[in-house]
Parts: sequence; C-alpha cells; structure tokens
Amino acid sequence: MNQTISFVRAALNDRKFLILLFLINLAGTIYGYIWYEGQLRQTEPIFLPFVPDSPTASLFFTIAVLGWILGRHWKLAEALALITLVKYGLWAVVMNIWTLIETGPIGPLGWMLVVSHFAMAVQAVLYMGNYRFGLWHIAAASIWTMHDVVIDYVFGQMPVYGDLMQHMNVIGYFTFWLTVACIGLAVFSWRRRTVLLAEEQASR
Repeated sequence: MNQTISFVRAALNDRKFLILLFLINLAGTIYGYIWYEGQLRQTEPIFLPFVPDSPTASLFFTIAVLGWILGRHWKLAEALALITLVKYGLWAVVMNIWTLIETGPIGPLGWMLVVSHFAMAVQAVLYMGNYRFGLWHIAAASIWTMHDVVIDYVFGQMPVYGDLMQHMNVIGYFTFWLTVACIGLAVFSWRRRTVLLAEEQASR
C-alpha cells in the first residue's frame, strides 16, 4: 500500500507530468474566460474579477503548478487554488445535476462541464501534499472567496443557470456553506502538514 502511494506521488510530481498539467490547466483557464465573454461584457468593471469564478480558480492552480515546476511555492496561490477549485468544481457539478433533475437532459456540453469541474476539485485534493501555505494565506484566500459570495448573491453577479434562478436563495445558502467547508479543508491540509512536520522532527 505504501509503495503504491509513493509511486502515485512520484508520478504526480514528475516534472513532465507537471508541465502537462500546467498546459492543460492553462488551456482550460483560457477557454473558461472565453466562455464568460458574454457575461463579462455586461458586467460593471468593479465586479469583473469576481465573475469568471471557475477559470480564475484554475488560474490560481496553474500559477501554483508553475511554481512547483520552477521549484517554488507561491503559497497564496496554493491556498486560493485549493479553496476555490474545490468550491467551484463541486458547485458546478451540483448545479448541472440539479438542472438535470429540474429540467431534464443537459446534453454533451452539460456533461462536459460536470466532468471537467469534478476534475478541477479532484486535482486540488490530489496535490494537498504539495501545499506549503500558512494560516495567513488561508485567511487571505478566505476573505477573497467569501467576498466573492457576497458579490455573487448580494450584487447579483452569479452564473446564470436557467430555471434554477428561481431557487436563488437556496443556491446562495448552499454556496455559503460550501465555501465554509472548503476553507475548513484548507485548514485541515495546513494542520495535517504541521502535525507531519512535528512528527518528523520528533523522530530525528
């Protein structure tokens, strides 16, 4: 079991694989911003950074991966990547499945969104062993992400999901607690690493 885990970790952190991961996320980020082009054109400039949620989340991860390739840890990007990738990845999956239940088939494009956004969340969790952020990085990332919730559901800048908009209060409430859970995941990641480091030092 330990050998399998070590093999997977080595494969995930192989330089060639990281470069491929960087390119995939960079392409996905660019595509995501293009996807939001119509909504961005109708958005007031002050809200622009908070509208394209998913591509911005993948941008944070792309920056973090670039840091690992270069042998660096850009800790704030890592904290933002973990929190926002899991949040917006799972959020989009839930919204699309809810749309399927509410209105019927979502088509190939809808399923593409489900798969790609679920993959966003998974990759963020798979690389939890790479993150080196501290509590202040989590605090800063939490402020950004919670502020995004306010922008979306107080100022009405959330993504539009057709008939689901009639459930806006429920969606906003779900999004708030999903955000809290993702921040909790970041704290868990930080705490886990702190304990492991303490155990390593104690064993020397």
